[in-house]
Amino acid sequence: MTAAQRLPPGPRAPEIAQTLNWLLHPVRFMERSRERYGELFTIKIRSSGPWVFVCDPEHIKQVFTGKSKDVHTGEANAVLRPVLGGSSTLTLDEDEHLRRRKLVLPQFHGERMQRYGEAMDHVAHREMQSWPVGEPFTLWPHMRAMTLEVITRTVFGVEETERMRHMSKLLGDMLDGVTNSRFLGRLMFVGPDRVERSKGLAAKLAPVHEAVLDEIARRRTAPDLAEREDILSMLVQARYEDGSPMSDAELLSELKTLLVAGHDTTTTELSWAFERLLRHPEKLERVREEALTGESDYVDAVVKETLRQRPVFPIAMRKLTKPMEIGGYELPAGMAVRPCIYLMHYNEDIYPEAERFLPERFLERPPGTYTWIPFGGGMRRCIGASFALFEMRKVLQAVVTEFDLRPADDRPEQIVRRSITMAPEKDTEVIATRRRKAASAGSAPGQASLATPA
Repeated sequence: MTAAQRLPPGPRAPEIAQTLNWLLHPVRFMERSRERYGELFTIKIRSSGPWVFVCDPEHIKQVFTGKSKDVHTGEANAVLRPVLGGSSTLTLDEDEHLRRRKLVLPQFHGERMQRYGEAMDHVAHREMQSWPVGEPFTLWPHMRAMTLEVITRTVFGVEETERMRHMSKLLGDMLDGVTNSRFLGRLMFVGPDRVERSKGLAAKLAPVHEAVLDEIARRRTAPDLAEREDILSMLVQARYEDGSPMSDAELLSELKTLLVAGHDTTTTELSWAFERLLRHPEKLERVREEALTGESDYVDAVVKETLRQRPVFPIAMRKLTKPMEIGGYELPAGMAVRPCIYLMHYNEDIYPEAERFLPERFLERPPGTYTWIPFGGGMRRCIGASFALFEMRKVLQAVVTEFDLRPADDRPEQIVRRSITMAPEKDTEVIATRRRKAASAGSAPGQASLATPA
Protein backbone atom coordinates (compact mmCIF):
# COMPACT_ATOMS: atom_id res chain seq x y z
CA MET A 1 0.00 0.00 0.00
CA THR A 2 1.43 3.41 -0.94
CA ALA A 3 1.57 6.45 1.35
CA ALA A 4 -1.16 8.12 -0.70
CA GLN A 5 -3.47 5.11 -0.23
CA ARG A 6 -3.01 5.26 3.53
CA LEU A 7 -4.46 8.75 3.77
CA PRO A 8 -8.13 9.62 4.25
CA PRO A 9 -9.86 11.22 1.25
CA GLY A 10 -9.96 14.98 0.78
CA PRO A 11 -10.40 17.82 -1.70
CA ARG A 12 -8.89 17.24 -5.15
CA ALA A 13 -8.17 20.88 -5.95
CA PRO A 14 -4.52 21.76 -6.63
CA GLU A 15 -2.29 22.34 -3.62
CA ILE A 16 -2.08 26.07 -4.26
CA ALA A 17 -5.89 26.37 -4.32
CA GLN A 18 -6.24 24.41 -1.09
CA THR A 19 -3.59 26.54 0.60
CA LEU A 20 -5.39 29.72 -0.42
CA ASN A 21 -8.71 28.32 0.80
CA TRP A 22 -7.13 27.52 4.16
CA LEU A 23 -5.66 31.02 4.41
CA LEU A 24 -8.68 32.98 3.19
CA HIS A 25 -11.76 30.88 4.01
CA PRO A 26 -10.73 28.41 6.74
CA VAL A 27 -14.16 27.86 8.32
CA ARG A 28 -15.95 27.25 5.02
CA PHE A 29 -13.08 25.03 3.83
CA MET A 30 -13.21 22.89 6.98
CA GLU A 31 -17.00 22.61 7.04
CA ARG A 32 -17.29 21.66 3.37
CA SER A 33 -14.51 19.11 3.68
CA ARG A 34 -16.19 17.40 6.61
CA GLU A 35 -19.58 17.45 4.89
CA ARG A 36 -18.11 15.67 1.89
CA TYR A 37 -15.45 13.40 3.38
CA GLY A 38 -16.47 12.78 6.99
CA GLU A 39 -14.64 12.98 10.33
CA LEU A 40 -11.23 12.19 8.80
CA PHE A 41 -10.05 14.06 5.74
CA THR A 42 -6.82 15.21 4.12
CA ILE A 43 -5.94 18.63 2.73
CA LYS A 44 -2.75 19.70 0.96
CA ILE A 45 -0.78 22.73 2.15
CA ARG A 46 2.07 24.30 0.25
CA SER A 47 5.51 23.99 1.92
CA SER A 48 4.30 21.46 4.49
CA GLY A 49 2.59 18.68 2.52
CA PRO A 50 -0.68 16.88 3.39
CA TRP A 51 -2.53 17.48 6.68
CA VAL A 52 -4.92 14.89 8.09
CA PHE A 53 -7.82 16.52 9.95
CA VAL A 54 -9.18 14.53 12.89
CA CYS A 55 -12.69 15.47 14.09
CA ASP A 56 -14.07 12.45 15.99
CA PRO A 57 -13.64 12.67 19.80
CA GLU A 58 -12.23 9.15 20.12
CA HIS A 59 -9.69 9.80 17.39
CA ILE A 60 -8.77 13.14 18.97
CA LYS A 61 -8.27 11.38 22.31
CA GLN A 62 -6.02 8.84 20.58
CA VAL A 63 -3.83 11.60 19.17
CA PHE A 64 -3.72 13.66 22.36
CA THR A 65 -2.81 10.66 24.53
CA GLY A 66 -0.19 9.27 22.16
CA LYS A 67 3.28 8.81 23.62
CA SER A 68 5.42 11.95 23.44
CA LYS A 69 8.07 10.08 21.45
CA ASP A 70 5.45 8.97 18.88
CA VAL A 71 3.50 12.23 18.50
CA HIS A 72 5.45 15.49 18.35
CA THR A 73 3.90 18.88 18.97
CA GLY A 74 7.01 21.05 19.01
CA GLU A 75 8.05 19.78 15.60
CA ALA A 76 4.52 20.32 14.30
CA ASN A 77 4.64 23.90 15.62
CA ALA A 78 7.47 24.78 13.23
CA VAL A 79 5.34 27.69 11.98
CA LEU A 80 5.89 29.33 15.40
CA ARG A 81 9.64 28.82 15.52
CA PRO A 82 10.66 31.96 13.56
CA VAL A 83 9.10 34.12 16.27
CA LEU A 84 9.36 32.01 19.43
CA GLY A 85 12.65 30.28 18.70
CA GLY A 86 13.48 26.62 19.15
CA SER A 87 13.68 26.84 22.95
CA SER A 88 10.01 27.54 23.68
CA THR A 89 7.67 25.17 25.48
CA LEU A 90 5.63 25.19 22.27
CA THR A 91 8.54 24.15 20.05
CA LEU A 92 10.21 21.54 22.27
CA ASP A 93 9.43 17.81 22.31
CA GLU A 94 9.79 14.74 24.50
CA ASP A 95 12.12 14.98 27.54
CA GLU A 96 13.17 18.58 26.81
CA HIS A 97 9.54 19.67 26.72
CA LEU A 98 8.60 17.83 29.91
CA ARG A 99 11.62 19.25 31.73
CA ARG A 100 10.67 22.80 30.76
CA ARG A 101 6.96 22.31 31.39
CA LYS A 102 7.62 21.18 34.97
CA LEU A 103 9.49 24.44 35.53
CA VAL A 104 6.95 26.81 33.95
CA LEU A 105 3.56 25.30 34.83
CA PRO A 106 3.60 26.02 38.60
CA GLN A 107 3.77 29.77 37.90
CA PHE A 108 0.14 29.74 36.72
CA HIS A 109 -1.60 28.14 39.67
CA GLY A 110 -2.42 28.69 43.31
CA GLU A 111 -2.84 31.86 45.34
CA ARG A 112 -0.61 33.82 42.96
CA MET A 113 -3.46 33.82 40.42
CA GLN A 114 -5.71 35.68 42.81
CA ARG A 115 -3.07 38.37 43.33
CA TYR A 116 -2.77 38.73 39.56
CA GLY A 117 -6.50 39.36 39.62
CA GLU A 118 -5.91 42.64 41.45
CA ALA A 119 -3.69 43.84 38.60
CA MET A 120 -6.29 42.72 36.05
CA ASP A 121 -9.01 44.71 37.83
CA HIS A 122 -6.80 47.76 38.08
CA VAL A 123 -5.82 47.67 34.41
CA ALA A 124 -9.38 47.09 33.20
CA HIS A 125 -10.92 49.96 35.16
CA ARG A 126 -8.18 52.38 34.18
CA GLU A 127 -8.37 51.48 30.48
CA MET A 128 -12.15 51.95 30.49
CA GLN A 129 -11.78 55.59 31.53
CA SER A 130 -10.71 56.44 27.96
CA TRP A 131 -13.59 54.67 26.21
CA PRO A 132 -15.83 56.84 24.00
CA VAL A 133 -19.42 57.12 25.24
CA GLY A 134 -22.51 57.09 23.06
CA GLU A 135 -20.72 56.54 19.75
CA PRO A 136 -19.60 53.40 17.88
CA PHE A 137 -16.08 52.07 18.48
CA THR A 138 -14.30 48.74 18.20
CA LEU A 139 -13.53 46.75 21.33
CA TRP A 140 -10.60 44.70 20.02
CA PRO A 141 -7.95 47.48 20.34
CA HIS A 142 -9.12 48.20 23.89
CA MET A 143 -9.05 44.52 24.83
CA ARG A 144 -5.54 44.44 23.41
CA ALA A 145 -4.45 47.44 25.48
CA MET A 146 -5.79 45.72 28.61
CA THR A 147 -4.22 42.35 28.00
CA LEU A 148 -0.91 43.86 26.91
CA GLU A 149 -0.62 45.86 30.14
CA VAL A 150 -1.63 42.80 32.16
CA ILE A 151 1.21 40.88 30.49
CA THR A 152 3.63 43.74 31.10
CA ARG A 153 2.73 43.86 34.80
CA THR A 154 2.14 40.23 35.75
CA VAL A 155 4.60 38.47 33.44
CA PHE A 156 7.39 41.00 32.90
CA GLY A 157 6.99 42.71 36.26
CA VAL A 158 7.21 46.23 34.85
CA GLU A 159 5.30 48.89 36.82
CA GLU A 160 7.21 52.13 36.26
CA THR A 161 5.18 54.27 33.84
CA GLU A 162 7.85 55.08 31.28
CA ARG A 163 9.33 51.58 31.21
CA MET A 164 5.83 50.13 30.93
CA ARG A 165 4.99 52.38 28.00
CA HIS A 166 8.27 51.57 26.29
CA MET A 167 7.87 47.83 26.81
CA SER A 168 4.20 47.86 25.75
CA LYS A 169 5.03 49.74 22.56
CA LEU A 170 7.84 47.37 21.65
CA LEU A 171 5.68 44.33 22.34
CA GLY A 172 2.77 45.81 20.41
CA ASP A 173 4.96 46.65 17.41
CA MET A 174 6.33 43.11 17.36
CA LEU A 175 2.84 41.63 17.53
CA ASP A 176 1.69 43.85 14.66
CA GLY A 177 4.53 42.48 12.57
CA VAL A 178 3.98 38.78 13.25
CA THR A 179 0.22 38.41 13.81
CA ASN A 180 -1.09 39.45 10.43
CA SER A 181 -2.24 37.43 7.44
CA ARG A 182 0.64 38.62 5.25
CA PHE A 183 3.17 37.12 7.66
CA LEU A 184 1.19 33.87 7.84
CA GLY A 185 1.07 33.74 4.05
CA ARG A 186 4.87 33.97 3.90
CA LEU A 187 5.16 31.15 6.42
CA MET A 188 2.76 28.95 4.46
CA PHE A 189 4.20 29.59 1.00
CA VAL A 190 7.96 29.78 1.58
CA GLY A 191 8.18 27.78 4.81
CA PRO A 192 9.28 28.71 8.35
CA ASP A 193 12.96 27.94 7.74
CA ARG A 194 13.34 30.66 5.11
CA VAL A 195 11.28 33.14 7.14
CA GLU A 196 13.40 32.45 10.23
CA ARG A 197 16.55 33.33 8.30
CA SER A 198 15.16 36.57 6.86
CA LYS A 199 16.75 39.87 7.83
CA GLY A 200 13.36 41.56 7.96
CA LEU A 201 12.11 39.32 10.74
CA ALA A 202 15.37 39.71 12.68
CA ALA A 203 14.92 43.50 12.51
CA LYS A 204 11.35 43.22 13.86
CA LEU A 205 12.42 41.02 16.76
CA ALA A 206 15.68 42.75 17.72
CA PRO A 207 14.20 45.65 19.78
CA VAL A 208 12.02 43.25 21.78
CA HIS A 209 14.90 40.85 22.36
CA GLU A 210 17.06 43.71 23.63
CA ALA A 211 14.34 45.00 25.98
CA VAL A 212 13.41 41.57 27.33
CA LEU A 213 17.05 40.57 27.89
CA ASP A 214 17.51 43.86 29.75
CA GLU A 215 14.56 42.97 32.02
CA ILE A 216 16.06 39.52 32.61
CA ALA A 217 19.40 41.09 33.59
CA ARG A 218 17.65 43.54 35.95
CA ARG A 219 15.78 40.70 37.57
CA ARG A 220 18.79 38.49 38.11
CA THR A 221 20.43 41.25 40.16
CA ALA A 222 17.27 42.64 41.84
CA PRO A 223 17.78 42.87 45.63
CA ASP A 224 14.07 42.16 46.17
CA LEU A 225 13.93 39.18 43.80
CA ALA A 226 12.72 36.75 46.46
CA GLU A 227 9.77 39.02 47.34
CA ARG A 228 8.60 39.69 43.80
CA GLU A 229 5.55 37.88 42.39
CA ASP A 230 5.74 38.48 38.65
CA ILE A 231 6.24 35.43 36.44
CA LEU A 232 9.66 36.53 35.17
CA SER A 233 10.94 36.70 38.75
CA MET A 234 9.51 33.25 39.47
CA LEU A 235 11.17 31.81 36.37
CA VAL A 236 14.53 33.42 37.19
CA GLN A 237 14.42 31.69 40.57
CA ALA A 238 13.14 28.35 39.27
CA ARG A 239 15.55 25.44 39.01
CA TYR A 240 15.61 22.28 36.95
CA GLU A 241 15.89 18.96 38.76
CA ASP A 242 19.68 19.12 38.46
CA GLY A 243 19.71 22.51 40.20
CA SER A 244 20.51 24.59 37.10
CA PRO A 245 18.58 27.79 36.25
CA MET A 246 17.02 28.71 32.93
CA SER A 247 19.42 30.42 30.55
CA ASP A 248 18.75 33.88 29.13
CA ALA A 249 17.88 32.29 25.77
CA GLU A 250 15.38 29.95 27.40
CA LEU A 251 13.80 32.78 29.39
CA LEU A 252 13.57 34.90 26.25
CA SER A 253 11.75 32.13 24.36
CA GLU A 254 9.30 31.50 27.20
CA LEU A 255 8.50 35.18 27.67
CA LYS A 256 7.83 35.59 23.96
CA THR A 257 5.63 32.50 24.13
CA LEU A 258 3.58 34.01 26.94
CA LEU A 259 3.24 37.20 24.96
CA VAL A 260 2.26 35.73 21.59
CA ALA A 261 0.30 32.69 22.78
CA GLY A 262 -1.13 34.34 25.90
CA HIS A 263 -1.78 37.96 25.06
CA ASP A 264 -3.01 37.87 21.46
CA THR A 265 -5.32 34.92 22.02
CA THR A 266 -6.95 36.42 25.13
CA THR A 267 -7.46 39.72 23.31
CA THR A 268 -9.36 37.94 20.55
CA GLU A 269 -11.39 35.70 22.87
CA LEU A 270 -12.50 38.68 24.96
CA SER A 271 -13.62 40.42 21.78
CA TRP A 272 -15.57 37.32 20.82
CA ALA A 273 -17.14 37.04 24.28
CA PHE A 274 -18.56 40.55 24.02
CA GLU A 275 -19.64 39.97 20.42
CA ARG A 276 -21.57 36.88 21.51
CA LEU A 277 -23.12 38.62 24.54
CA LEU A 278 -24.15 41.64 22.45
CA ARG A 279 -26.33 39.32 20.34
CA HIS A 280 -27.92 37.94 23.51
CA PRO A 281 -28.65 40.91 25.82
CA GLU A 282 -30.47 38.74 28.37
CA LYS A 283 -27.29 36.74 28.86
CA LEU A 284 -25.20 39.89 29.14
CA GLU A 285 -27.59 41.14 31.84
CA ARG A 286 -27.21 37.87 33.72
CA VAL A 287 -23.42 38.27 33.68
CA ARG A 288 -23.84 41.77 35.13
CA GLU A 289 -26.28 40.69 37.86
CA GLU A 290 -23.95 37.90 38.90
CA ALA A 291 -20.90 40.21 38.93
CA LEU A 292 -22.68 42.64 41.25
CA THR A 293 -23.27 39.85 43.75
CA GLY A 294 -19.68 38.59 43.61
CA GLU A 295 -20.56 35.29 41.93
CA SER A 296 -18.85 33.87 38.84
CA ASP A 297 -20.56 30.62 37.78
CA TYR A 298 -22.43 32.13 34.83
CA VAL A 299 -19.57 34.26 33.52
CA ASP A 300 -17.43 31.13 33.67
CA ALA A 301 -20.03 29.34 31.52
CA VAL A 302 -20.06 32.31 29.11
CA VAL A 303 -16.29 32.07 28.74
CA LYS A 304 -16.46 28.33 28.08
CA GLU A 305 -19.27 28.70 25.54
CA THR A 306 -17.39 31.48 23.77
CA LEU A 307 -14.32 29.28 23.54
CA ARG A 308 -16.50 26.49 22.18
CA GLN A 309 -18.21 28.55 19.47
CA ARG A 310 -15.29 30.80 18.65
CA PRO A 311 -12.01 29.02 19.43
CA VAL A 312 -9.08 31.27 18.58
CA PHE A 313 -7.18 28.37 17.01
CA PRO A 314 -9.17 26.14 14.63
CA ILE A 315 -6.76 23.21 14.90
CA ALA A 316 -4.13 21.66 17.15
CA MET A 317 -0.78 20.72 15.63
CA ARG A 318 0.76 17.25 15.83
CA LYS A 319 3.33 15.29 13.79
CA LEU A 320 3.74 11.53 13.88
CA THR A 321 7.22 10.09 14.36
CA LYS A 322 5.99 6.51 13.81
CA PRO A 323 3.00 5.05 11.94
CA MET A 324 -0.37 5.32 13.66
CA GLU A 325 -3.66 3.66 12.74
CA ILE A 326 -6.59 6.10 13.03
CA GLY A 327 -10.10 5.24 11.90
CA GLY A 328 -8.92 2.43 9.66
CA TYR A 329 -6.14 4.44 8.00
CA GLU A 330 -2.49 3.60 8.63
CA LEU A 331 -0.93 7.05 8.74
CA PRO A 332 2.82 7.02 8.04
CA ALA A 333 5.61 8.48 10.17
CA GLY A 334 6.14 12.14 9.36
CA MET A 335 2.43 12.78 8.77
CA ALA A 336 0.98 16.09 9.95
CA VAL A 337 -2.14 15.33 12.02
CA ARG A 338 -4.54 18.14 12.93
CA PRO A 339 -7.11 17.51 15.70
CA CYS A 340 -9.79 19.96 14.59
CA ILE A 341 -10.90 22.12 17.50
CA TYR A 342 -13.49 24.07 15.51
CA LEU A 343 -15.29 21.09 13.98
CA MET A 344 -15.18 19.13 17.24
CA HIS A 345 -16.94 22.03 18.97
CA TYR A 346 -19.75 21.92 16.40
CA ASN A 347 -20.42 18.19 16.76
CA GLU A 348 -24.20 18.00 17.25
CA ASP A 349 -23.94 14.69 19.11
CA ILE A 350 -21.83 16.41 21.76
CA TYR A 351 -23.33 19.90 21.58
CA PRO A 352 -27.00 19.87 20.54
CA GLU A 353 -27.99 23.11 18.79
CA ALA A 354 -24.30 23.83 18.37
CA GLU A 355 -25.02 27.00 16.37
CA ARG A 356 -26.82 28.54 19.36
CA PHE A 357 -24.89 30.47 22.00
CA LEU A 358 -25.91 28.58 25.15
CA PRO A 359 -23.66 29.15 28.17
CA GLU A 360 -26.25 27.21 30.18
CA ARG A 361 -24.94 23.97 28.67
CA PHE A 362 -21.81 24.37 30.84
CA LEU A 363 -23.87 24.99 33.97
CA GLU A 364 -25.50 21.62 33.45
CA ARG A 365 -22.30 19.64 32.87
CA PRO A 366 -18.57 20.33 32.81
CA PRO A 367 -16.70 20.42 29.51
CA GLY A 368 -15.34 17.11 28.28
CA THR A 369 -11.60 16.51 28.27
CA TYR A 370 -11.56 15.55 24.59
CA THR A 371 -14.70 17.33 23.38
CA TRP A 372 -13.96 20.86 24.66
CA ILE A 373 -10.43 21.52 23.46
CA PRO A 374 -9.76 25.24 22.91
CA PHE A 375 -6.45 24.82 24.75
CA GLY A 376 -5.49 21.53 23.11
CA GLY A 377 -5.19 18.42 25.21
CA GLY A 378 -3.06 15.77 26.82
CA MET A 379 0.42 16.63 28.08
CA ARG A 380 0.54 19.52 25.60
CA ARG A 381 -2.52 21.36 26.91
CA CYS A 382 -1.80 25.10 27.03
CA ILE A 383 0.15 26.01 30.16
CA GLY A 384 -1.55 29.40 30.41
CA ALA A 385 -5.14 28.08 30.16
CA SER A 386 -6.01 28.87 33.80
CA PHE A 387 -4.52 32.36 33.50
CA ALA A 388 -6.50 33.08 30.30
CA LEU A 389 -9.81 31.83 31.73
CA PHE A 390 -9.28 33.86 34.90
CA GLU A 391 -8.40 37.03 32.98
CA MET A 392 -11.43 36.70 30.72
CA ARG A 393 -13.76 36.38 33.70
CA LYS A 394 -12.21 39.38 35.45
CA VAL A 395 -12.35 41.66 32.40
CA LEU A 396 -15.90 40.66 31.44
CA GLN A 397 -17.20 41.39 34.92
CA ALA A 398 -15.30 44.67 35.17
CA VAL A 399 -16.70 45.95 31.88
CA VAL A 400 -20.34 44.98 32.35
CA THR A 401 -20.50 46.57 35.80
CA GLU A 402 -19.16 49.87 34.46
CA PHE A 403 -20.87 50.08 31.05
CA ASP A 404 -24.11 49.25 29.31
CA LEU A 405 -23.16 47.90 25.89
CA ARG A 406 -25.18 47.49 22.73
CA PRO A 407 -24.04 46.40 19.25
CA ALA A 408 -23.29 49.09 16.68
CA ASP A 409 -24.70 46.69 14.08
CA ASP A 410 -27.35 44.05 14.80
CA ARG A 411 -25.78 41.55 12.40
CA PRO A 412 -23.43 39.00 14.03
CA GLU A 413 -19.79 39.46 13.09
CA GLN A 414 -18.35 36.79 10.83
CA ILE A 415 -15.21 34.78 11.58
CA VAL A 416 -12.13 36.02 9.73
CA ARG A 417 -8.51 35.00 9.92
CA ARG A 418 -6.00 37.22 11.69
CA SER A 419 -2.76 35.36 11.14
CA ILE A 420 -3.10 32.01 12.95
CA THR A 421 -6.12 33.16 15.01
CA MET A 422 -9.82 33.46 14.15
CA ALA A 423 -11.17 36.93 14.97
CA PRO A 424 -14.41 38.95 14.69
CA GLU A 425 -14.79 40.52 11.26
CA LYS A 426 -15.24 44.09 12.56
CA ASP A 427 -13.28 43.73 15.82
CA THR A 428 -16.54 43.80 17.82
CA GLU A 429 -18.23 47.16 17.19
CA VAL A 430 -20.14 48.51 20.20
CA ILE A 431 -21.81 51.59 21.64
CA ALA A 432 -21.15 52.09 25.34
CA THR A 433 -23.05 54.05 27.99
CA ARG A 434 -21.51 54.50 31.42
CA ARG A 435 -23.54 53.08 34.29
CA ARG A 436 -24.29 55.47 37.15
CA LYS A 437 -23.45 52.99 39.90
CA ALA A 438 -20.31 51.59 38.26
CA ALA A 439 -17.95 53.03 40.87
CA SER A 440 -19.64 51.31 43.79
CA ALA A 441 -19.88 48.05 41.85
CA GLY A 442 -16.20 47.45 41.33
CA SER A 443 -14.01 50.25 42.67
CA ALA A 444 -12.57 48.41 45.61
CA PRO A 445 -10.71 45.69 43.71
CA GLY A 446 -10.34 47.86 40.65
CA GLN A 447 -8.17 50.43 42.41
CA ALA A 448 -5.77 47.93 43.88
CA SER A 449 -2.42 46.92 42.43
CA LEU A 450 0.04 44.18 43.23
CA ALA A 451 1.90 44.81 46.46
CA THR A 452 5.20 44.35 44.69
CA PRO A 453 6.01 45.23 41.09
CA ALA A 454 4.37 42.56 38.94
